[in-house]
Amino acid sequence: MKLSSLLAFSMLSLCLSLTAKDLPFGAKPNVILMITDDQGYGPIGKHGNPWIKTPNLDKLHGQSTRFEKFLVSPTCSPTRAALMSGRHPMKNGITHTILERERMALSTVTLPQVLAKAGYVSGIFGKWHLGDEEPYQPHKRGFDEAFIHGAGGIGQAYKCSCADAPGNKYFNPTIRHNGAFVKTEGYCTDLFFTAGMGWIKKVKDEGKPFFAYITTNAPHGPFIAPPENAKRFKDLGFSERDAGFYGMIENIDENMGRLMNKLDEWDLSKDTILIFMSDNGSVGGMVKEGAKLGASKDGKPMLGFNAGMKGAKGSPDEGGVRVPFFVRWPGKFVADKAVERICAHIDLLPTLADIAGIEQLPKGQVEGRSLVPLLKNSKAKWKDRHLFTHVARWKTGSEPTDHMWKRFAVRNERFRLVENSLYDMKKDPFQKTDIASEHPEAVKSMRAAYDKFWKETRPLMVNEKASMSPTRPYHVLHAKQLKEGGIPAWKAPKL
Repeated sequence: MKLSSLLAFSMLSLCLSLTAKDLPFGAKPNVILMITDDQGYGPIGKHGNPWIKTPNLDKLHGQSTRFEKFLVSPTCSPTRAALMSGRHPMKNGITHTILERERMALSTVTLPQVLAKAGYVSGIFGKWHLGDEEPYQPHKRGFDEAFIHGAGGIGQAYKCSCADAPGNKYFNPTIRHNGAFVKTEGYCTDLFFTAGMGWIKKVKDEGKPFFAYITTNAPHGPFIAPPENAKRFKDLGFSERDAGFYGMIENIDENMGRLMNKLDEWDLSKDTILIFMSDNGSVGGMVKEGAKLGASKDGKPMLGFNAGMKGAKGSPDEGGVRVPFFVRWPGKFVADKAVERICAHIDLLPTLADIAGIEQLPKGQVEGRSLVPLLKNSKAKWKDRHLFTHVARWKTGSEPTDHMWKRFAVRNERFRLVENSLYDMKKDPFQKTDIASEHPEAVKSMRAAYDKFWKETRPLMVNEKASMSPTRPYHVLHAKQLKEGGIPAWKAPKL
C-alpha cells in the first residue's frame, strides 16, 4: 500500500475510533429474538405452571437476566410494531390486527434498518403481521432474509389484504421466502427454527453480525400441535383444544433446545444475545382464574393458570400485557437475575442500538429507553414513567377519540389505572382491590398523562380511513406463481 494511502486509511480509522460510541459491554453481539404468539407469562414450568414441561426454557430462565415486569400490547400486531419501531404501536398507525389497520406505517424506520448502521444483517422466520401488501413486507422493511407466512396466522384470510397463502395448514405450509413462495415439508414451528438456524449458520460463516427474528405462529389458534406433543395432555384428560395449546408450547421448548445446542456447537453462545418473549397475554388464560380448563382422568377439574394475574390476551389488565422477557449473553449479562422495574416492548430497539454502539436513532420516533443500565445493574436508578395501553380494535370507520376512555390502561412503577379503577401493583399485584377513591391525585395525574399521550398519538393513526383492499396479495401472487412456473419445494438447510 502506498504511504499516502496508508496514512489516509490510518486517519480514517482514527476518526472512526474517535467518533464511534464506546460499546457498553465492550463487544458488538449477534442478536436472536425469539417471540411466541399468544403464549403469555403463565405457560412456562419455572413460572409455576403445574402441567407444562419446558426444560429448555427453564434452563434459559436460569441463564438469563429476566425482566419480571415486562409489558407489551394486548394483541399481536401492536406488540410487533412496537418492537420494530421503539414507539407505541398506535403511533405506527396500528389499531387492529386486520382490516388494513395492522399495516405498520411506511414512514416508520424499523429495527433492522437501524441495526444495519452497525453492519448487521437481519432475517425473519415465521410471523410478520405488519402488512401483507408488498410495500409493507419485511423484505422491503430492512430484512435481508424473509421466510414468513401471511396474515396473523397460517391459513387465515379476511376480507381485506390480510390473508395467508390459500389453503395453508400447520403441516407442510406454503411459505413466502424472499418474495417467492416455496412448499415446505414438516410442522410449522420446526420449519421456522430450522430456517432461522440455517441462515444463522450461513451468516456466521460469512463473519457478519446478525439479527435473527424467529417468530412462531404457535401457540396461536387453531391449536394444532404435533401428535407426539399433544398426546401427554390428552392422556391427562385435557380437551383437544387445550392439549393442542400446551403441546405447541412444549414443541417450542424442544426447538429452543435445538437452537441453544447449535449456538454452543457453533461457538456462538458467548457472542450472541438470546432473547425469549411472547407477544401478549396468554390465550390459554382466557378462561377466568379458577374456571374449568380440562379434567384429569380421575375427574378432578384442571384450572386455568395465568400466574395469578387478572386478564389475558385482549385485556388492558396486567395479565393481558405482562410476558416473559429472558435476556442471555454469557459473561456479559448476569445469569439468574431478576429485574423488577417496569419495562416494555418500546425499549427493545433503543437497547439493541445502544449495545451495538448506534448513536443516531430515527428522529422523533423512538420513545422507549435503553435497558443497558438495568442490564448492568438490576438496582440501577430508573426514573419512573407512564406506559400506555389501549386494546383499540374499534369498528373501522368510527372516530378513535370516541373510544379513547374505553379499554385503556396507564401503568407506572406503583399503580395500574384501568379505565376508572386504580390498583396498587406493589401491594396488590393481582388487582383484587380498586383504590381509586383513596388516591384521587394519582388517578388525576395518570389520566392527564394519558390525555397528553392520546393527543400526540391520534394524528399518527394513519390507517383509520384506509379502503379495504379488493384483492388478497398473497392469493394473487400465489396464483401468478402457480401459472408462471409453480411452487418449488423448499430445501431445508443442513445444520
